[in-house]
Amino acid sequence: MKIKIMESPFNPWDEMQRYEKEVLDPLYAGQYGAATVFSGTMRDFNEGDGVTGMLLEHYPGMTDQYLGKISQEAAEQWDLLDTLIVHRVGLMMPNDPIVLVAAWSAHRGVAFEAARYLIEELKSRAPFWKKEQLLEGERWVANNTPA
Repeated sequence: MKIKIMESPFNPWDEMQRYEKEVLDPLYAGQYGAATVFSGTMRDFNEGDGVTGMLLEHYPGMTDQYLGKISQEAAEQWDLLDTLIVHRVGLMMPNDPIVLVAAWSAHRGVAFEAARYLIEELKSRAPFWKKEQLLEGERWVANNTPA
């Protein structure tokens, strides 16, 4: 289980490929038959308004601990080989990748369920705070959009 919080832009597909080659292949070569991936990017709209940028803040010790907790919960609930969560913080622009969640298992059903659990828990409870830059000012985001 790997948690990575980054202040710089990242490519979700490069992160996943690198993790598979460097971590999974040496440990689990031939064992994973499924990898489910969710990649989220910043939209240029929210709640009917145009969004030109966003500042995403977090509390480092608390955020890492919570993401580790939900990764452990997923591992206890499903027969997973591994998980990866990469999350961006700092200032970002529309179309920038924000989050990557990946789950590996021998079978697709388990990987799908675990990845969905991870992203839903992350979006609903992880300690991140978003301040959107709008065409006419800025605002803190009170609630995440529904699934």
